[in-house]
Amino acid sequence: MDGLHLTADLHDCGCAPHWLADAQRLGEWCVAAVRESGLQPVNQLFHAFPATGAGPGGVTAAVLLAESHLCLHTWPESRSVTADVYVCNFGADHSERARGLMAAVIAHFRPRSVTERSVRRG
Repeated sequence: MDGLHLTADLHDCGCAPHWLADAQRLGEWCVAAVRESGLQPVNQLFHAFPATGAGPGGVTAAVLLAESHLCLHTWPESRSVTADVYVCNFGADHSERARGLMAAVIAHFRPRSVTERSVRRG
């Protein structure tokens, strides 16, 4: 077991507001980004949370990969996103693809501030 777990906390995102609140649209983008990175989506779940007095509800978008997962959580009221990309590297090293996917996620949301972490698992 030799996995790579990448996380990013994105703050003050400059993307269009629908990317933070439209579960279906964000989910479709996630699947396309996974494919473009060279990883393999095998299932997905996209959930929109209800609006509150603070504004539209956020979204959780999870894409199960043959290599592990991509998961995004959005907070439209603060224009924030948390992102996780994990690859277990079973059978091949997918680390560069995971890094490419995380770079695509960050670029898509256009945050003013990013905190990234990288953890070797196993």
